[in-house]
Amino acid sequence: MAVHRPTIEILREWVELACHAPSVHNSQPWRWVFSGGDLHLELDTDRLVATDPSRRQALISCGAVLDHLGVAAAATGWRILVDYLPNPNDPLFVASVGFTPMTYVTVAHRRRAAAILTRRSDRLPFRSPQNWPAAELLLSRAAEGRPDEDSAAIFDVLSHDDRTTLAEASRLSEALRQYDSDYHAELDWWTGPFGDSDGIPHASLVSATEGQRVDVGRSFPVTHHSRDRRTEIAQDRSEIVVLSTYSNTRRDVVCCGQALSRVLLEAEMSQLSTCPLTHVLEVDVSRDMVRSLVHRDHPQVLVRVGQRTADDDQPAPTPRRPIDDVFTVRV
Repeated sequence: MAVHRPTIEILREWVELACHAPSVHNSQPWRWVFSGGDLHLELDTDRLVATDPSRRQALISCGAVLDHLGVAAAATGWRILVDYLPNPNDPLFVASVGFTPMTYVTVAHRRRAAAILTRRSDRLPFRSPQNWPAAELLLSRAAEGRPDEDSAAIFDVLSHDDRTTLAEASRLSEALRQYDSDYHAELDWWTGPFGDSDGIPHASLVSATEGQRVDVGRSFPVTHHSRDRRTEIAQDRSEIVVLSTYSNTRRDVVCCGQALSRVLLEAEMSQLSTCPLTHVLEVDVSRDMVRSLVHRDHPQVLVRVGQRTADDDQPAPTPRRPIDDVFTVRV
């Protein structure tokens, strides 16, 4: 009996699309290896950031790229089967992925895969999202995932009354690292002008005046543009979503990354703009403030959700590593 499995060429296409997943500073801390009939997702130690010593953000990024792979596969009629952290003696081995054919492919499967290429992390101010109650329901269901998926995250939306406290936590996290030379050197590295396959390009950063209109956002090195953008939005009016987990194991963190991917792609399909935020969770004091707001022990990532202006251009895509840098076949 013939064994049906995707070809190497198809796997390369899936991986190339999946690698458009978000990652902290666009560091892309992953590596894919096809071996023994399965696709292995591994942490790439050369891409880990020094300000993420627990590797929590890297694991969230790996969870996001893992979900993106599943979306890419589903659009061509395959379902992925994930074995999380299969080797307890190898902390870099994030997941082993097998495949099984699907009985049909829907328009929604293809739309979700198309959303991978149009999604951006948008650091500019947003308008309030249109029809937020309906959008909130869609995003919360995306965070929960399907009943047959084991990668749910807890979904909370901060109230507007909580926004002041969150903005204070954001400022505090920056103030506590004002003299952290390692932190600022790393930001300079990932926003430098010499990266053509990783990092955050100049066009994706905000100027000082643009940043003043976003009360909750990481402070990157100040950049300059020929004109300020979205000047008609005096202050960011986004909704802020918090994704948390019930415990804080490595698997929980990877699964939260998968949930983050689902939320971002669902928002993109709903024509909403997003920007993931982790800086307020990188410092204990500000993370405790977020804990108190959502009454959860393990907040993992925040997301600003809003609307661009009608005539505003889509932010430019950030660069990605060549497929041969991230995908290998091991005989």
